[in-house]
Amino acid sequence: MTTATLGSPPPTTVAPAASSTRIASPSRIAGATAQLAAWGVIGPAVFGMLFGMLGVGIGLTFVFGIGLLLLVALVYALFALSWLETARIDGLYAFGLPARRTRTSGRPGFGGALRTIWQQFVDPGMWRSVAHAAISALLGAIVLFLFSLFAGGVALAFSPLFARGDVVEIARTGIGVPIVWAVPVGIASAVLSLAAIVGVAILHGVTARAIMVPSREAQLTEEARSSRVQRAGAMRAAELERTRIERDLHDGVQPRLVSVGMTLGLAQQKIDSDPDAAKALIAEAHTSTKAAITELRQLARGIHTSILDDRGLDAALSALAGRSVIPVHLDVRIDGRCSRESEAAAYFAIAEALTNAAKHSRATECRAVVRLHDGATLWARVEDNGIGGARVVPGGGLDGIVNRIAAAGGHVRIDSPTGGPTAVEVTLPCAS
Repeated sequence: MTTATLGSPPPTTVAPAASSTRIASPSRIAGATAQLAAWGVIGPAVFGMLFGMLGVGIGLTFVFGIGLLLLVALVYALFALSWLETARIDGLYAFGLPARRTRTSGRPGFGGALRTIWQQFVDPGMWRSVAHAAISALLGAIVLFLFSLFAGGVALAFSPLFARGDVVEIARTGIGVPIVWAVPVGIASAVLSLAAIVGVAILHGVTARAIMVPSREAQLTEEARSSRVQRAGAMRAAELERTRIERDLHDGVQPRLVSVGMTLGLAQQKIDSDPDAAKALIAEAHTSTKAAITELRQLARGIHTSILDDRGLDAALSALAGRSVIPVHLDVRIDGRCSRESEAAAYFAIAEALTNAAKHSRATECRAVVRLHDGATLWARVEDNGIGGARVVPGGGLDGIVNRIAAAGGHVRIDSPTGGPTAVEVTLPCAS
């Protein structure tokens, strides 16, 4: 089975306004307070479950390997918690944090699976999010305590209305207050508790920005890494394209043109002695010339598709599906246009995936789905009903897809278990 995410992953970019986002606005303070109160209730249960999985997993490690399965489940439970925490923080403060994605080694087999689990376990972004979730659970417990003090202060301020003695006890403290001081002490307790709740909410925003938002240096490092990956992908894609053109010319058009020349030479020799044979040879040369022109058109279409520039990706894919040797169910829903680089990369990936399906998968049909998400991400998926088992090999069709998509700043996911089906999924930035 082959399951791999290849190419250049989406860069970890944060909105430029992340460092200047107002974390102390009334709406965000109210939202943080409500979320912290909820997290203070469910946080202990969540972390109790995680520590329970850790303990049981370690304890059962040598019992038929059951503990190892629990430890693997723990890694992905931590990832799920980090994903939820990242989504919660970005929804509350709009820092522009990218959604958490599972790590993958991109290697097949059992060794690749172990490497994938290890890369997920050592993912620093996941651990930052988990650490912030733990801090949020602690702050949530403090908020719940402060809410109880606030409620106690309000009750104390109104206690003279229903008190029957000269001393009133502050709720949950065991401290008695003379009835004459009940109102000012209650008001002061409620005000201070409310101020402390606001302070904890602001502290939550400060810790979120400090822990969850990558530093400027980290962002520049990630951008530099992504640029290197894109440059390498572009160079590799150009090399593969040049090799493909040379191969197609050498193996296809060039022998056919040589044959045309030889046929015309024979016709020239026979034109006086055997006009009928010369006519037949000329007709054969004419047919071969038309075939060569067709091959040149197909080769040019592979280099540059004019319909893609003129009418867009939907029309170009419709023409591509019409030329496919196996039936293609095409579902394209795109409003507007993306950058020329992204559209060309998506077209190339789909065309190559359909070609591979026709040549190697023994598929009887394919399905191609293309969507534009939020006007910013071009997503496409090609799936066939073939025998599967596709592998990324240097110089192969899937390798060409990976390099072409990486050069455009996107990433590829290839899923091809033995027995099928094979699915190729690409994600590209709509604008470059």
